[in-house]
Amino acid sequence: MKIVLASNNRGKLAELQAMLAPLGVELVRQADLGVGEAEEPHRTFVENALAKARFASQHTGLPALADDAGLCVDAFGGLPGVDTAYYATQFGYDKGDDNNVRALLEQMQGQQQRRAAMVSTLVAVRSPQDPEPLIAVGRVVGEITTEPRGSHGFGFDPVMFIPEFGQTFAELPPEVKNAHSHRGRAAQQMLALMRERWLPEASKK
Repeated sequence: MKIVLASNNRGKLAELQAMLAPLGVELVRQADLGVGEAEEPHRTFVENALAKARFASQHTGLPALADDAGLCVDAFGGLPGVDTAYYATQFGYDKGDDNNVRALLEQMQGQQQRRAAMVSTLVAVRSPQDPEPLIAVGRVVGEITTEPRGSHGFGFDPVMFIPEFGQTFAELPPEVKNAHSHRGRAAQQMLALMRERWLPEASKK
């Protein structure tokens, strides 16, 4: 089964392709099929992921898989959420991982409540009109550190401390992080949903 990935991120493609490999699913980036980026006007992860999946399916005629992910900080009422990638730009910085981390640490200075969650929402549709999209949500709760730690990963990984490992995501070996990350957890759920709903024959093998 061929599925279009509603993302042009090669890292994301490799990560999700490996996780869905047991189903014999082939993921293809939308850019490789000549499809541009969908608009993401919504305020929730699930609405944006659904919009991206429908857009990719509509323009390729294939089933589509999309994800929307971000950081939800308790002290900020769950923000930056869907604006995570552009967080630094609110404070006069250029867009980018390092600036996002810098801006977050500045905004959290002196803040005692440092709990936060990394959230990944995966949505898959068989067609743009699919009335029953598959929705999987992966969530990892941790705390924002006071300074960056570790050299692996990307995004907010250097400041996302995970109590169960006693380290930040950026300090964990990539294979450990991927297995326990928000996207890893969402992908495992999606794997089970696809096996049950879309590919019942694959589950019998």
